Amino acid sequence: MKTKFVSLLAILLGLIIITFPLFGLIGASSLIGLSVLLMSIYLLVVGVSIIDYNTSGAILDLILGILLLMLSIGLIFNPALLGFLTQITLYIAGIMLIIVAVASLINNRASRYGFYIGIVGIILGVLYIIIGTYLSNPIILGILIGIWLVISGILKLMDR
Repeated sequence: MKTKFVSLLAILLGLIIITFPLFGLIGASSLIGLSVLLMSIYLLVVGVSIIDYNTSGAILDLILGILLLMLSIGLIFNPALLGFLTQITLYIAGIMLIIVAVASLINNRASRYGFYIGIVGIILGVLYIIIGTYLSNPIILGILIGIWLVISGILKLMDR
């Protein structure tokens, strides 16, 4: 039951992230902050849901979720922070996506599709950094995180 809920949550949050950039109503700081906020919510829920059988993985997910939560709140409520951290934020978000993917790779070793969730996250994290370096369009960067969440949710649903 927990796995199905987490999978559906990942798909829902991913679709929200993919949808919001297309509206174009949110500023770059809020958009990146929203993407990171939804990723932190996902990590916190996963951390709580796996704490019964994977304590070390749960602690890693919870720590990453809290770090991303603090980063996202700063980005959403302090637009001046983006001016200071624009390029650094892109690298941090890409690096965090890679770290989350590696954590997913480690936590889902027994899962049939866990390996692929981690690999897709690493690839999208590298793409995030590359695209962020040459094209700092928050719509594309938000969509990359959304794609990872949707793929993770679908693969978790398939893994029964």
